Amino acid sequence: MPVRALRLGVNIDHVATLRNARGGMHPDPLRAAHLAIEGGADGITAHLREDRRHISDADITRLKNELTRPLNLEMATTKEMQQIALRHVPNACCLVPERRQERTTEGGLDVLAAVKTLKPFVAKLKDAGIRVSLFIEPDLKTIDAAAAVGADIVELHTGRYCNLALEHDAAGVARELERHKKAASAAAAAGLEVHAGHGLTYNTVKPIAAIPEIVELNIGHFLIGEAIFGGLSMAVRRMRVLMDEARDSIPAAARSAK
Repeated sequence: MPVRALRLGVNIDHVATLRNARGGMHPDPLRAAHLAIEGGADGITAHLREDRRHISDADITRLKNELTRPLNLEMATTKEMQQIALRHVPNACCLVPERRQERTTEGGLDVLAAVKTLKPFVAKLKDAGIRVSLFIEPDLKTIDAAAAVGADIVELHTGRYCNLALEHDAAGVARELERHKKAASAAAAAGLEVHAGHGLTYNTVKPIAAIPEIVELNIGHFLIGEAIFGGLSMAVRRMRVLMDEARDSIPAAARSAK
């Protein structure tokens, strides 16, 4: 059985961060979304935070109305965010932990501690036709809990793996990759679609992209940063090439086993 194609979702939050630093309309996240799609993105991710520090409600409206690719809405598990999701009905919602003081999402959702509240929250989104993803650490017990609350997808948090790579900790990177491989395999066996993301760069994407159960990567800050130097379409194209090369390198034995 062939390995499933690997999709790339591009997170455009930090285009809005730059816009909001000065106010006004420029740079426009919707324009960035179109350029990302031109470069090979399969979908667009936007995180509507409770404090609206980057993406705004108006951005979500425009993205949903005008995008030619699926919209993945990242959001906290609050009543306000649930109502916004139900109003816009994006292709998917990725539920993430959110703290006002954090610069970026610092870890996975504590699904084990929130099974009772997450189950009805997830069900209401799914009843509206929205696919539901949980942003989690690559932890086997958390994967079991994600399946129990009815999620369609888990997105594995690759932040620790990327941080260890930046620290040139080869042993730590190897341990984290093994955790991701085991988690991806367990999630797929539980009937969950497997995504991954957070902190991925040109230098760290290939080992994650070579995990056959993972079918989507969501990458944002790095690509927006690279766009300053060579344009967003170029940055996305290069990432797309690296992902495809990694996918093509999966051994035939692993392909036939899936």
